Amino acid sequence: MKAASAALWSQGPARIVIAVPVAAEEVFEEFRKSGTGIVCLYTPKEFTAVGVWYEDFSQTTDAEVERLLERADVDARENRR
Repeated sequence: MKAASAALWSQGPARIVIAVPVAAEEVFEEFRKSGTGIVCLYTPKEFTAVGVWYEDFSQTTDAEVERLLERADVDARENRR
């Protein structure tokens, strides 16, 4: 998320807001202090790994990410019309 946030900031947005269901307290605070907005439903005191908080935390394939990015690009172009 830090890399994604840095990449987005380099494009000059007025604001970035990250929304996550769960995060470590220190990561939440780091984003909050950095100027990147963050919305988080739960910051447990003992945070070992994000996958612990999900029933299914299976990996996303590269092909799936590419498909989703392509779909988002098409949607964005259609919304600009």
